[in-house]
Order: sequence, then C-alpha cells, then structure tokens
Amino acid sequence: MRANYFYSLLFALLTSASISVVAAPVSKQEAASTAPVVTAAAASQTATVDINKADAATLQRELLGVGEVKAKAIVAYRETNGAFSSVDELLEVKGIGKAILESNREKLKVN
Repeated sequence: MRANYFYSLLFALLTSASISVVAAPVSKQEAASTAPVVTAAAASQTATVDINKADAATLQRELLGVGEVKAKAIVAYRETNGAFSSVDELLEVKGIGKAILESNREKLKVN
C-alpha cells in the first residue's frame, strides 16, 4: 500500500516537472534563432512558380502538397505533352487534384 502511494506521488512529481519544462517561456536567444525560418517561409509563399520552366526540385519545394513523385509527374507531363497552356491544365497530371491546384493557384503562373 505504501509503495503504491509512493509511486503515485513520484508519478505526479515527474509529470508536473515535465509539464513545466514544456510550458516554459521561450528565451530571447531561441526566439531570435527561429525568426529567419519564419521569414524564409513567408518569402517562399509569395514567390510565383512558372510551371513551364520550373524543375522538379523547385516544384517540390515551392508548392504545397507536391512531393517528389508529383513534381516529377508534372515535369514528365510537360515533356510529353509540351508546355502548359494554363494553370488549370495541371489537373491532367496524375496525382494533382482540385485541392492541390486551389491551394497553390496564387503561386503558379504560365509563360
């Protein structure tokens, strides 16, 4: 009985210690080190991508929901069928649906 009580108290102590570590405020040094990451992410969101010129790595990096396989599929479609005439033509690429197209529409352009 005493052992169970002791283990319960130990568990409560360790749990409260771990919660206080997780909930601790971020120091100024940690906050300063994360600022460039946020700035870089914001900069990449405003950049436009020409789907007729971008390589697979650029497509993968700049577009939401587009990984390596989908980026390579976009490039392969472009090489097989020629340049895209509109952004909506991306729907013809296997793996690219309306949701992915709509989430990236502002970033895409066709020249």
